[in-house]
Formats: sequence, structure tokens, C-alpha cells
Amino acid sequence: MSQLPPFLTLYRELIATPSVSCLDPHWDTSNKAVIDKLANWLTTLGFQVSVNELTRQQGKYNLLAKYLPTGSDGKGGLLLAGHTDTVPWDEGRWTKDPFQLHEADGKLYGLGSADMKGFFAFVLEALRDLDLSKCTKPLYVLATADEETTMAGARELAAFGELKPDFAIIGEPTSMTPVTMHKGHLTEGIRVTGKSGHSSNPAGGINAIEIMHDVITGLRELQRDFQQRYHDDNFAVPYPTLNFGNIHGGDAANRICACCEMHIDLRPLPGMRMDELYGLLDAKLKPLQQQFPNAICLEHLHEAIPGYKCDPDSAIVQLVQDVTGNSAEPANYCTEAPFVQDLGCQTIVMGPGSIAQAHQPDEFIRLDEIAPAQQQLRQIITRVCGPARA
Repeated sequence: MSQLPPFLTLYRELIATPSVSCLDPHWDTSNKAVIDKLANWLTTLGFQVSVNELTRQQGKYNLLAKYLPTGSDGKGGLLLAGHTDTVPWDEGRWTKDPFQLHEADGKLYGLGSADMKGFFAFVLEALRDLDLSKCTKPLYVLATADEETTMAGARELAAFGELKPDFAIIGEPTSMTPVTMHKGHLTEGIRVTGKSGHSSNPAGGINAIEIMHDVITGLRELQRDFQQRYHDDNFAVPYPTLNFGNIHGGDAANRICACCEMHIDLRPLPGMRMDELYGLLDAKLKPLQQQFPNAICLEHLHEAIPGYKCDPDSAIVQLVQDVTGNSAEPANYCTEAPFVQDLGCQTIVMGPGSIAQAHQPDEFIRLDEIAPAQQQLRQIITRVCGPARA
């Protein structure tokens, strides 16, 4: 029998340990304390634990814990994965201390209770009474950093060396419904540089707003191309989308605008390559760039997140549908799934809690979800890796 703390104590300690990731340094914190707790608990269970600091982000860490059967080469088995970071909290809208697990009205409240530090408490509880020495296949637990901002942790899985599980489950809050696809995400900035001048003499300047109008016209054509050329009925919006998110240009009505900047959001379908998408963008911008040399610049605001899709007939999908009774479905949000899938494993997204609680004030998970999710995770581990109750 392991010496793990009780389930609610695990949960409480995870929630009480800040691990906010944010592009604003005022909010951003290290996740090292959470990683240290997980390393200690998983070591108690007999796992071999490795912790790596990210190369692209100082003070942020990934953890990989592995339990290998005797004589195993480390290939195959099951990877249970999740991110250790949370979004910042809105101090004006939370009515409870976000770092104190609070039980009321049949719910557990706390920042990360659903999205998704609480998942690690579920994993530990599922492992508590299993005789891991009787595993027939490897079992891994992966904890990453900065999913909520740059996906930096998921982009550095190669640092752990060769990692070849058969199956992976990313424990985002899906109410234990397997998610097998989502669109990708790109955020791009387009800057137009013109030449200022007095509005009474249009020929004396180059109006950046007028050029940006032509840019928008070209990108509106790309929106229509997306709807006509690409289609996936699994999604409520079955085509790639391009959104004009914000725009700013000029400083006075009587000046020719010298600079105009716009940010756009693109959501490609699974299977669309990033180089293909950038090629479509470039094709719309290139004629204008030739017409206005050195005036139009495209900037990648964040690293792209690819779309993701798991074969609905794959073994892991069939297994979790059988265990949970829930049919697979797509998601409208992005996850670390495409990066984990790059390991070569069948990958799904599934965990306790509701996605409706993600990034919300007074975030919670329902108490009546806990026992079924624990049992289902334990059953999945047992069916893939073989250990029985101790």
C-alpha cells in the first residue's frame, strides 16, 4: 500500500501551489513547486522520475515519470499527460480564494480544479491501489509547462529522449468524453508602413490605411477560398476560419496615416500543413508587396499549433468509449495533442471536469464526477498496462 496523501489532500496541495503562465511577467510564475510535488508523489509509487527545465523558458519545467516492467525496452504502454500551469485569475470576479480548495454545493472550487492540475490527483488516486510490479507494459506520466501560453513544454518532449508509448491520454476537462480532433491555431500580425503627410495633399504621402484596405480585401478572398476548398463535417464550423481580430492605424484625421497594424486569427482544419497555410497567406499578400515594396510585413505573433485528429477506429478510442460509455467528439479549443501525437502514439484528449469551467472565475469540478472518473482511469490503466489491485 502506497504512502500517498489522501485524494483531497493531493488536490488541495496542487491547487494551493501557484503555477500561472502568462505572457505578462506580472502574472507569470514558475511551475517548479508543482513539478516537485508530483515528482515526490510519483517516486513514492515507484516511478522513475526525470525533470527538465525548458530551454526556451527559464524557470519552467517538464516532468516525465515512468514505470517499466522488468526487461522492458520502454516501448509501448500508456502515457497519461497534462499541463501543470493555469491561466491568471480575475481578482474582481472570484468570490473565493483561487488557491484554497473550497468544498460547497457539491463542488470543489479552485484555480486549476478542472483545467487541469486536478487531473494529476485523479491519476495518482487511480494508481494508489494498483500493484504496479505486475505491469506488463510501460506506464508514463507526463506533466508539462506553459500550455496556456506558448505550448512551450509540449514542444520540448524530445528532451526526454526516445519515448514511444502505444497510447496517450491528455487529461483536459472533457467530462470523460474522448475528444479525437480539434482545429489548429495561428495568430499573425500584418504591419503596413506608409509615409505621413498633410491630408490636404494626398500625393505627398502613402496612406497605410488605404493599403491595409487592399490587404483586407485579399484576405476576405482567402476566407471565401477556405469555405469552398476545405470541409470537415465533424466540426460545427466545417471549414478553416480567418478572423480580423484588431486593427490600429493613424493618429489624427488631418494626417496621412504612416502605419497601420492588424492582428488576425486562423483556425486550420486537421491535416492542413502550416507551410500550406502560410503559402495561402503569402499568395494573397505577394501582389500587394510587389505593388508597395517594403510596405507590408507579416509577423508570427505566436508559434503555430497544428490541427489534431485521431482515427475514430483506433484501439484507444474504442477502449475509452467502452470504458466510459461516451462517444468521441471534436473540440473547438486547442490542446497539446498534436505534439504528443508526434511521438507516434494514438492520442486522445479526455479527463474529468467540464471544459465550460476552464478559465472561469470560481472554477470547479463536481463532487459526483470524482468517483466515476477515478474508476474509469483505473480501468483504462489496467486494461492497457496489466496491473491489478494490490
